[in-house]
Amino acid sequence: MDLFSYNLEEKTAHEAPLADRIRPLTLEEFVGQNKVLGEGKLLRRAIKADRLSSIILYGPPGIGKTTIAKIIASNTQKEFHQLNAVISGVKDLRDLIEKAQEIRSQYNRGSVLFIDEIHRFNKNQQDALLPYVEDGTVILIGATTENPYFSVNNALLSRSQVFKLEELTRSEMEKLLNRALEDKEKGLGNYQVEIDDKAISHFIDSANGDIRVALNALELAVMTTLPNENGVRTINLEVAEDSIQEKAVYYDKDGDNHYDVISAFIKSLRGSDPDAGLYWLARMLYAGEDPLFVCRRLLIFASEDVGNADPQALQVALSVYQAVERLGLPEGKITLAQGVTYLASAPKSNSSYIGVLKAQKEVESGIGTKSQVPNHLKDAHYQGAKELGHGRDYKYPHHYPENFISQTYLPEEIKDKVFYEPTLNGKEAQIKERLQRLFLKRGDFDG
Repeated sequence: MDLFSYNLEEKTAHEAPLADRIRPLTLEEFVGQNKVLGEGKLLRRAIKADRLSSIILYGPPGIGKTTIAKIIASNTQKEFHQLNAVISGVKDLRDLIEKAQEIRSQYNRGSVLFIDEIHRFNKNQQDALLPYVEDGTVILIGATTENPYFSVNNALLSRSQVFKLEELTRSEMEKLLNRALEDKEKGLGNYQVEIDDKAISHFIDSANGDIRVALNALELAVMTTLPNENGVRTINLEVAEDSIQEKAVYYDKDGDNHYDVISAFIKSLRGSDPDAGLYWLARMLYAGEDPLFVCRRLLIFASEDVGNADPQALQVALSVYQAVERLGLPEGKITLAQGVTYLASAPKSNSSYIGVLKAQKEVESGIGTKSQVPNHLKDAHYQGAKELGHGRDYKYPHHYPENFISQTYLPEEIKDKVFYEPTLNGKEAQIKERLQRLFLKRGDFDG
């Protein structure tokens, strides 16, 4: 008996959680994922025709990845095997491959291998699997909550079709909860349940897109609520809140969603939306993000996206870092909130950042590395330097009005290059006006 059979058959309906008991076993019962499993879609056609090639199912928890694998198991004529990457090692994989090879040799029958949480397989484990996917010993179905383009090696990806699955909609989750309440064979249909719409909404909102969390909370609510004199169990908002006290936040600090949330955070600040900035900050802190990681991103943001439009922004970000370092949480969130709202509300400019990228590109082109330092800029302090012409004709700016004198500071080959182009935002407008006035004759700034 393989692992998949054990998971499916050995647990009785009574022992298994509600989410497992009512799991759909056919495509017709499946709810959601119409983009990949709707009528006429490739994956649906392949499952029905039992002509599946290797696939990777990618998406957040509780949206149907394992259910799709089990539907494939019930539709295929091939031998079906399952491994969980969290608890399985190379030996488990090799034992299963040997079994697949034996079935192929003796019965001319192919095998399908479902690996749950395939991103947990390290490089060696993934490499050990690759030859058997290549030669057709197994058809791979990998399920992952992490972006497979980051977590699955390129060789496996190139031999697999990636299907990105979406979070279930509210209406889809509500449909599944109501199905569970009505199902007398596998669900809660043998109980007389009256449930408040607010309770249903709370299960959906608190589950954060994970239908398993919502279903198991519903089961807990029903099973722990005493019936009234008429045998009716009433599930109101208070009971729902008591049954799912903490939200199932989908946020792995080492995973793909971590980068999505911090990306949303930075883009909100860049877009000058302090409300969104505070929301994503709260989301990260709620999920247990390191507050100093957020502080480091604020430091980068202050220079990359605010820059000289508000030079004070960098000092604010640095002060926030130092304060949070000393305060810790929960008090540090007050300081973080001040920094987030300041940076989001500040005028924006990435001119200095763009400038250094332009200069770096110039250097990397080869011209910049070959260009000589102009003689008048060379060090003239050591013995013999003046005889070599070092420092000759250099004009000391502090000897001139406004501490400025026009002279060339770039190598001759690129003397007319412009890297820093200030915007008209905030303090940078004043910088632009001064540089226009000082360098007017060079025409470096066109207004």
